[in-house]
Amino acid sequence: MKTETVAARGSGAVRRVLEAELKAARARGAEQPRVVDVGGGSGGWAVPFAAAGCRVTVVEPSPNALATLQRRAEEEGVSELITVVADDADALGRHVPAGSADLVLAHGLLEIVDDPAAVLSALATAVAPGGAVSVLVANRHAAVFHRALAGRVGEARRLLESADGVVAGDTVLRRFSAAGLRADLEAAGLEVTLLQGDRVIADLVSGDVRDDELAEFEQVAAGTPALRDVAGRLHAVARPA
Repeated sequence: MKTETVAARGSGAVRRVLEAELKAARARGAEQPRVVDVGGGSGGWAVPFAAAGCRVTVVEPSPNALATLQRRAEEEGVSELITVVADDADALGRHVPAGSADLVLAHGLLEIVDDPAAVLSALATAVAPGGAVSVLVANRHAAVFHRALAGRVGEARRLLESADGVVAGDTVLRRFSAAGLRADLEAAGLEVTLLQGDRVIADLVSGDVRDDELAEFEQVAAGTPALRDVAGRLHAVARPA
């Protein structure tokens, strides 16, 4: 059996949560947990999941990203475990049967789609009973905080007052607060069982901090509400209500 370690981008706190979901799926009898990565890009999560023995479906419209994904999968010897769907997130229901996925990922996706509510509804439909949806999004309060610290106070104020947490020139359509993300997930019929921070200080500290020291701090800070709410990204795990 292949290792269950999911060594992918993101903090150790996110990785450990997803590894726990793999173990839970196997405990339910899924020898090869079924993972759907919506907007999976070049396989930053999909390839490690496949290497951990999962069957992964990646829904991604970018030909360049998919070419990189396929090359990485071949290099790792896991091509047979990854199914590629070259389509947009809103087409999820046409490619993934309802209630079929042990774990559904939407990492860095809700910030850029036209209709996040429709995407969340599709994610909720795809997940199996007992399974989970993992959502990773940009945090609006972190964007405000970082720009204020950089001396761009006027821009930080405009971000703070923006309904969607964006200003002119941003490459995303929206950013989320912890409360807003929870409300959106609940509106899609999901129960939020975990809401933590990702990259709480990793984008702020100097380069002379030891990796192990930073990782240990991030692990503790991820679940501390006051720090979570200013983390670079917010990570939520939700289940069918």
